[in-house]
Amino acid sequence: MSFGDKLKGYFGKGMETTRDLMAKAGAKAQDLGEKGVLKLEIAQLQGQVQKLLGRLGSEVYTAFVDKGIDTISFSDPEIKALIDQIADLKKSIEKRENELRN
Repeated sequence: MSFGDKLKGYFGKGMETTRDLMAKAGAKAQDLGEKGVLKLEIAQLQGQVQKLLGRLGSEVYTAFVDKGIDTISFSDPEIKALIDQIADLKKSIEKRENELRN
């Protein structure tokens, strides 16, 4: 085998190794990107939950103080709607956290 053939062989192996490494790096970058998106979505959903909890507290306060209502029930339409929205958001958060773990 001549020097030129050996050199071609080394370059060929080097190119093949580089392609393999680039493919692995690309897959890892995509995985990290997907995880970043999931983390961002989770944070946004948690922010929405916090806003709804604030609205829930405001509704309860308004009912007690401004409207003079003595008791609040889960069946109250405004309260139930807020609690249902919070529950739905928490399910979405849990789903995305499971996706993030897997």
